[in-house]
Amino acid sequence: MSITEIIKEGTALAVKELYDHEINANDVNINTTRKEFDGDYSVVVFPYTKVARKKPEQIGEDLGKYLVDKYEDLTNFNVIKGFLNLEVSDKYWNQYLADVAEKETLKKPFHGEKIMIEFSSPNTNKPLHLGHVRNILLGWSSSKIYEALGYDVQKVQVINDRGIAICKSMLAWQMMGNGETPQEAGIKSDHYVGKWYVEFEKLFQAEYKTWQESAEGQAVFSTQKKDEQEEVTFFKGFKNTYFNEHSKIGSAAKAMLLKWEGNDDEVRNLWKKMNGWVYEGFDTTYKNLGIEFDNLYYESNTYLLGKDIIDDGLSKEIFYKKEDGSVWIDLEDAKMDHKLVLRSDGTSVYMTQDIGTVEKRFQDFGAKKMVYVVADEQNHHFKVLFEIMKRMGASYADGLFHLSYGMINLTTGKMKSREGTIVDADDLMKEVIEAARANAIEKGELEGLEEAKKEDIYRKIGLAALKFFIIKVNARKTMIFNPEESVDLQGNTGPYIQYAYVRIQSILKKAGEVDTSIASKYTNLGPTEKELIGQIYRLDEVVKMSADQFDPSFIASYCYDMAKSYSRFNRDHKIIKAESEEAKAFRIRLCQVTGEVLEFGMNLLGIEMPERM
Repeated sequence: MSITEIIKEGTALAVKELYDHEINANDVNINTTRKEFDGDYSVVVFPYTKVARKKPEQIGEDLGKYLVDKYEDLTNFNVIKGFLNLEVSDKYWNQYLADVAEKETLKKPFHGEKIMIEFSSPNTNKPLHLGHVRNILLGWSSSKIYEALGYDVQKVQVINDRGIAICKSMLAWQMMGNGETPQEAGIKSDHYVGKWYVEFEKLFQAEYKTWQESAEGQAVFSTQKKDEQEEVTFFKGFKNTYFNEHSKIGSAAKAMLLKWEGNDDEVRNLWKKMNGWVYEGFDTTYKNLGIEFDNLYYESNTYLLGKDIIDDGLSKEIFYKKEDGSVWIDLEDAKMDHKLVLRSDGTSVYMTQDIGTVEKRFQDFGAKKMVYVVADEQNHHFKVLFEIMKRMGASYADGLFHLSYGMINLTTGKMKSREGTIVDADDLMKEVIEAARANAIEKGELEGLEEAKKEDIYRKIGLAALKFFIIKVNARKTMIFNPEESVDLQGNTGPYIQYAYVRIQSILKKAGEVDTSIASKYTNLGPTEKELIGQIYRLDEVVKMSADQFDPSFIASYCYDMAKSYSRFNRDHKIIKAESEEAKAFRIRLCQVTGEVLEFGMNLLGIEMPERM
């Protein structure tokens, strides 16, 4: 039984014996004791004032005496207002540390329960950018966390490889590319396709401006103008209407999409060629980020899925059909609106596709937990999807989860794909790695190391800076990314934690062979030694909390707190030159386990540890 379980069950027994009142041990509220007070764990005693008919301070005294008398692992207590602070014995902490040191892995045993996590899911009209990076890191970290808890994790993505946006890139290349390839242009292949998406937007903007100044454009403006609305404001709002009803280049892009849907050989071959370029570029980016997938779905294959399920729902009156033939679902009783699931001409919408895809995935993997990592712009969409699957009676409906995350911006503002102002993931990785290189060269700590090893260290530090800076922010929050701040060796950064790990490895290397079997004879633990073991003890709790809430930021905070605790321990205690062989053995073991936990925790975030810094 863990020490927290001992405290909870002991408190429940004490309340029963002392006050003749039954409570559930799981309801006992305990926290780690605040640093300014003596103790390791604090029990909140306020909930027992009614049954005990005593003041909180007296209840604390009663419970504290009961627990310390009954359990040898609890050695002392004090009461601060409504909080009972309990001290755990040095013997318990020492034995716990020995148990962790003997473990072959910090992962939980494989239990076979399945979970599917969908993330990234890019469009093939542009390269992966900073927004994708946040998505990818959240999905990858969540996958690693569930793997650590013993789950069979399937990492998947839907590649959005069809639609008008893809046709825009294709049309621009067809008009101006002159048959050029990415290799001939000397541009990474997905960036090359993204270039033509931007070029299309330039052509469209030029055409639109010319039209605005034409007699036709001015006539539309004069008939549509309301009150004193400015011309520039009107035309800004009219842009989509112009694209759909007036634009020649817009008509050409829509015509290309119709040809694609009609399986036109020429359009399909161009589509395959340019998408192939993008996939090649995506694969390189994923590899550089240290990411891989177990299965890929393509929208060009999935967009027709769901029609049969909707037909079944119509027969069960879950859906209804309007006079124009379109199919809808009424979700007003769930505080949502009426939602279109099939157009009047029988063609699919995104909801049709997602209804079919979720069912196919269940058939493919049998995972009753399915997670979608998608920006918070799609919150309503997923509420609707999950409600539809509940009404369809899907056995996995309660296991569907939307990991909704906020936008990520730069210090210079928002990014815009059409205008080419996005920050490409590749460029971002290069920037943070270059910052790590410059930092290391300035400090001169890697002098004499082989160039290949130096480059590997720069890469690990740079990517740690990038990944940690993003993951440490709660996923639901909008955040601003600052490359310079991310690579700081001080403060709440990935490199700071890596540095703590490197210091530990240096100490272990200098110490050489140490007989840690005598560590159990060290029985006078100092405050920062107990603090560090307490941090190690929290690992399982934090991993489970991160999984339950699909929030890797808990792991990031934990690793940072761990590194800080190690720094305090290292400041307060001699390790290699400890006051006794027993103390040395204990502290070497503590360093060893701390290093393993830091490496394990950072690995859950997709971060590698360097050998030197």
